Amino acid sequence: MSLIGKSEPRHDALGKVTGTAMYPADLVRPDMLRLKVVFAHRAHAKILAIDSAKALAHPGVVAVLTAVDVPYNRYGLVKADQPLLCDSKVRFWGDRVALVVAETAQAAEEGAKLVEVSYEDLPPVVDARAAMSPDSPLVHDERESNVLEHVRIRYGDCEAAFKTCDVVLEGEFETGWQEHAYLQPDAGVAYYEGEKLVVETAGQWLHEDLRQIAEMLQLSEDDVAIRYAKIGGAFGGREDLNVAPLLALATWKLKRPTAIVWSRDESIIGHHKRHPYFIRTKWGAKNDGTIVAAQTELVADGGAYESTSAEVLKGATLFAGGSYRIANVWSDGYAVYTNNVPSGAFRGFGCPQAHFAVESMVTRLAHALDIDPVELRRRNIFVEGDVGATQCTLPAGVGAMECLERCEEEAQARLGYGKPVAAPKGPIKRGHGFASGIKNVGYSFGYPDQATATVELSGVSEITHALLRVGAADVGQGAHLILRQICAEALGCPLDRVQIVAEASDEAPNAGSASASRMTFMGGRAVHDAAKAALAKFPGTDAKATVQFRPTPTTPLDPETGKGTPNFCYGYTSQAVEVEVDTRTGQVRIAKIISVHDVGKAINKQQVEGQIEGCLAQAVGYTLTENLICKDGKILTPHFSNYLLPTTLDMPTDVYPVIVEHADPQGPYGARGMSEMPLVPFAAAVASAIHDATGAWVTQLPMTPERVLRAIKAVSDRGATSRA
Repeated sequence: MSLIGKSEPRHDALGKVTGTAMYPADLVRPDMLRLKVVFAHRAHAKILAIDSAKALAHPGVVAVLTAVDVPYNRYGLVKADQPLLCDSKVRFWGDRVALVVAETAQAAEEGAKLVEVSYEDLPPVVDARAAMSPDSPLVHDERESNVLEHVRIRYGDCEAAFKTCDVVLEGEFETGWQEHAYLQPDAGVAYYEGEKLVVETAGQWLHEDLRQIAEMLQLSEDDVAIRYAKIGGAFGGREDLNVAPLLALATWKLKRPTAIVWSRDESIIGHHKRHPYFIRTKWGAKNDGTIVAAQTELVADGGAYESTSAEVLKGATLFAGGSYRIANVWSDGYAVYTNNVPSGAFRGFGCPQAHFAVESMVTRLAHALDIDPVELRRRNIFVEGDVGATQCTLPAGVGAMECLERCEEEAQARLGYGKPVAAPKGPIKRGHGFASGIKNVGYSFGYPDQATATVELSGVSEITHALLRVGAADVGQGAHLILRQICAEALGCPLDRVQIVAEASDEAPNAGSASASRMTFMGGRAVHDAAKAALAKFPGTDAKATVQFRPTPTTPLDPETGKGTPNFCYGYTSQAVEVEVDTRTGQVRIAKIISVHDVGKAINKQQVEGQIEGCLAQAVGYTLTENLICKDGKILTPHFSNYLLPTTLDMPTDVYPVIVEHADPQGPYGARGMSEMPLVPFAAAVASAIHDATGAWVTQLPMTPERVLRAIKAVSDRGATSRA
């Protein structure tokens, strides 16, 4: 292979670093009408009346659109339960009540302030566990309960198994919201191209955006085109629609080009977040280190609308036993409607929340059994041929043990793992932590995942040009380069002869979403197969092929037992960290990170390492600094001045991304997805390192200095009490 594994440079890099690349906000023209959203600024209320008269009288205001202007006023990735513009009720602070359209951005903003909305406030439902009560007010009146999904897994008999255990431990864990904080703001434009309504924006799935927008406007999909400008990050935050349908509505209604650019605080209150979870879990093991049973209850705050809550919950519940061979696993997962900001897709898709509990409990078991935490994992971690809690054999290509052992080797060499930690005298304490993880690649639980690509070849005796059409979003991860490398390798031609068309729904076939770590695996396999099919026809005037790739089918989980074949591929990881804890302030500094990943095959080594390092920065933020505070449904931290993203000063200089290549039988050249994996076990590794340094377990994310200090004080108080 000449191109696979090679760190080819990004073909879009020059435009991005010189500023010539066009992001959605760069597409705004002076002749475009500007849009401004009137947000609810209430967590839960009935809409009594909307008076637009003053706004319409304001100079420059062209229209004020409300729910009556939307032909089908519902949308959603899984279930269409969210109104584009609220009709009778608002369910969270960032709900959209009206859309002001004006000749200028200033006129739109001034007009929005003049829209008068009369409300009857309702009791807000803001605690997910309380929302499960039959006495709780309903977020959606047409439902019998606020519980939107309950997932059960019943494997073995946990109650009987715990009686046979030598050690049984229980724990409770909480995780918070996380803002995607993508670099490029939510923005876009819309216009007519002949009879076709075109929306140019940023998203993760061209053809799904197309489906939902066409449905809302009751148009044929042939009459709408979705096109992506350059996309400055996504992380799941662009799976749900935000500004695109507003643009489509305004242009469709007024037949004029429109534009919108959200401010950062509009984006933070207006789009979904990572799910907060409350997790209660119980684990049991034998003295020889065999983990016998794990019983877990998980409650996810889904916020006001479903988004992908049901699917995120399935993932979290499935992985409540981690990457371990456990004979008895009982898990109950609940996703619950509240009047908080909606929760949805975010890098890791429920796995970081579950693994925070899982990996903390495994390390606690190790300490209770007086077994090294890595050794306990080695005795229980998945290997080829193992059966998981859903009673099916794991897909081939189980690299968990290889990641574990490689990480242990690196940790011993680079961190001195397993040796006494040489902490400096004084208040700064140093500790090491270790954790492992597993996450699915691609869509699961019976969803008919697919990717389609077309390759057309030109030339006589050799290929002089290859046109690759594949509707795949490049959200900054370098997907387009990866797909070109796979295509060129399959064709045996130079990379610069492969042209990709990927950013327009009317010019490229559906490759599915740039999410679930699936694009290299799914899109790459479709590209590979289409290239090979076209090559078989070359040379010739019809050297063109369109191929749809479908992986091994998955199945839904049985609603009572959880039995099923949930996934066609998994990614595996192990991590080791070194931290320093200031016991005076609770401040935690990550000093070193080793992050080992089974990627199947690295198509572009530099990009794989970049994904690991970038994801680790997001993991540091999730674990330590990003504390999104919500009170009575209102986000109190809507600015980067009070929602603290990690900076370069928060990242260690010693970050070691390590690639393991355990080929996947279905992936292109053996590749499997990996871009979410560094987030999965990281928080638990840090929690274990803090415990190693201080003796304190932190069980709430993020691990702010206040929470760390409180945990340290609790250990000190228990010690004082025992001495007394």
